[in-house]
Amino acid sequence: MTAKPLPTQPSPPAVTGADSPTHPVPDRFDMGQVMTIVGGHAMHDAFSAFLSPLLPILRTLLGANIATTGSLAIFLQLGSLLNPLIGYMADKVSVRYFVILAPAITATLMSSLGLVNSYTFLVVMLLATGISVAAFHAPAPAMVARVSGRQTGRGMSFFMGGGELGRTFGPILAATAVTWWGLEGMWRLAALGWLTSAVLYWRLRNVPGRPAGEKAGNLGLLWERGKGFYLILAVVLLPRAFMEAALTTYLPIFMQDVRMADLWLYSSALTILQGAGVVGALSTGTLSDNWGRRKVLLALLISSPFFLVAFLYSPTWLGIPLLLIVGFTTLSPTPVLLALVQDQFPDNRAVANGLFLTLSFLIRALAIWAVGAWADGYGLVPAFLLSAGLAIFSVPGIFLLPKGRG
Repeated sequence: MTAKPLPTQPSPPAVTGADSPTHPVPDRFDMGQVMTIVGGHAMHDAFSAFLSPLLPILRTLLGANIATTGSLAIFLQLGSLLNPLIGYMADKVSVRYFVILAPAITATLMSSLGLVNSYTFLVVMLLATGISVAAFHAPAPAMVARVSGRQTGRGMSFFMGGGELGRTFGPILAATAVTWWGLEGMWRLAALGWLTSAVLYWRLRNVPGRPAGEKAGNLGLLWERGKGFYLILAVVLLPRAFMEAALTTYLPIFMQDVRMADLWLYSSALTILQGAGVVGALSTGTLSDNWGRRKVLLALLISSPFFLVAFLYSPTWLGIPLLLIVGFTTLSPTPVLLALVQDQFPDNRAVANGLFLTLSFLIRALAIWAVGAWADGYGLVPAFLLSAGLAIFSVPGIFLLPKGRG
């Protein structure tokens, strides 16, 4: 039995604040404002993507094993616990300044990782960064939904594409900074984050931080009515999370230990992976608007594990083409799932998105730890193979999801 969309709550007779005539509900796709948020997302996520390409260096500096080193990514995810709270706030009041300031804060913290010389201090900085990441990602999709008119899937594709674009050039930006200034000199890059926040303030200062016409709902009631939908999402997210964690967190260590790659080569591999994810994120949300969410998800989730196995055993000359396909099929389901969430909770999009991100990040944290432990115990190649095998079990959950648009 598939989950059904929650019924839309009736609008109050009078509107004020964010939903007043000053901020009318858009009927068209506002490309300019969408791309402003997308650009901010790209710059923000470029800095939050610094950790993975730095893991091989940090592992050497800390003298840690793979699981301990990879667990640093878990602390970066813990801020996601605040996503429902931030999303709830975004459904009640405009929190656009969270979106505006987050790139500056995230850039400052991530570019300062080289100034820290202990695991404990790294954990503290990554926890703080995680809060900044949550402050951006919980309300930003709701802002995108507001300015996307009726083309929510297209807006989510652009938004997720911006994040993938940031995660694409983030590793190369980090590698360049380490090459030029050393790990301890990366702090100079923080200026880019502050410049991004200045542009966001200029462009978004009058854009409400929640979708027009939304009515702040009861968080407990929303969870009570929507928990079946989130349970189905968990069935889809959990099996594929191991493969996504293996690729996005441990690919640099895999390239260094198994393929004997240097800083530039393993950073480039991560860039290739994420670059393919950009293409996927930009296309799959829009495709799902027309073809249906479940059809697109089925095609991606069935094919991606087989392409990962092919990459693991491919000759060198096939590595790049296969990595492109793996990136496309593995990273592009997220905008489709995000569009499903927006479809199901039209009255509380920000808090619904916050719950989705919390669920996603917590599952991913478990997957990061598990893949790291498997890599320490059995080796990186067996760990990647196991993650690919588990990903197949996401497919049955697709048939329980609502069909959505198309």
